[in-house]
Amino acid sequence: MEQRLFVAEETYKRLDVFLSDQTEDFTRSRLKKLIEEGNVTVNGRQTGKAGTEIKAGDEVIVTVPEAVEYSAQPENIPIDIIYEDEDIAVVNKRQGMTVHAGNGNENGTLVNALLYALDKLSGIGGVLRPGIVHRIDKDTSGLLVVAKNDKAHVSLASQIAQKTCHRSYYALLEGSLKEDSGRVCTDIGRSPVDRLKMAVLPEGKGKIAVTDYEVICRFGTEFTFCRFDLHTGRTHQIRVHAKHLSHPIVGDPVYGYKKQKIKADGQLLHAFRLELTHPRTGERMTFNAPMPPAFEEIMEKLRRQYGVDYKI
Repeated sequence: MEQRLFVAEETYKRLDVFLSDQTEDFTRSRLKKLIEEGNVTVNGRQTGKAGTEIKAGDEVIVTVPEAVEYSAQPENIPIDIIYEDEDIAVVNKRQGMTVHAGNGNENGTLVNALLYALDKLSGIGGVLRPGIVHRIDKDTSGLLVVAKNDKAHVSLASQIAQKTCHRSYYALLEGSLKEDSGRVCTDIGRSPVDRLKMAVLPEGKGKIAVTDYEVICRFGTEFTFCRFDLHTGRTHQIRVHAKHLSHPIVGDPVYGYKKQKIKADGQLLHAFRLELTHPRTGERMTFNAPMPPAFEEIMEKLRRQYGVDYKI
């Protein structure tokens, strides 16, 4: 168990902001968790509130619990690692694979495969999510970056929070979008009607979610092929925003139409590009992944059927 002492040189309105300024070892969310779990004292008194005001001269002690060993087990599952070094790995996840354990998915996850394929993973994600900085849905294919050590994890998480890590997706939507491009900015949170779903909520009732979209091509009035760029990373964000636009993603079993015009194994949504700054070298890196064969096959059929060509 490790303890760290920090002395405030000026007033801060929030304890978590003060600690975030003092150390680069932890993400803001992890600091908040340490505070809420009673691992932080201010002038010898335990505080469980991240919003505690800090005054000049206050002594803040952070107790860092011992790291917990991984509980997820390595499994020899083939995965597509398109880049790897001592700090990060970039994976092109196949459709149908869950990123980490949860909701009855204890085995066969990307984490199980990563534990087998890589020599190490960061521990910040906890015993069930080692190395996982961000997620993509089970039935969404494409790129995600994995942290192999805690410093890389902190850097990547910070880039996502500061919106300097860029993530772009291809999606096939139902119907014809009215505008060729635009931005969707809403609050997203748990649906008050169905707690298993996410939904667009009134302002202030959820977390802000921002998505840009651009039409690549239209297949008559039946389908629209789009690019989506994330500025935030809310659960099911693109899927919820597509539905909010009244043009859900083709094949989406949760937010899409009950009667699908195209047979697809899950939503036709693919994370094709990932741009980030390397946590050690500072180099700006861009990774690309082609659409999976099943998605490409559907696009080729539509191209022939509608006589529409496009470039991506």
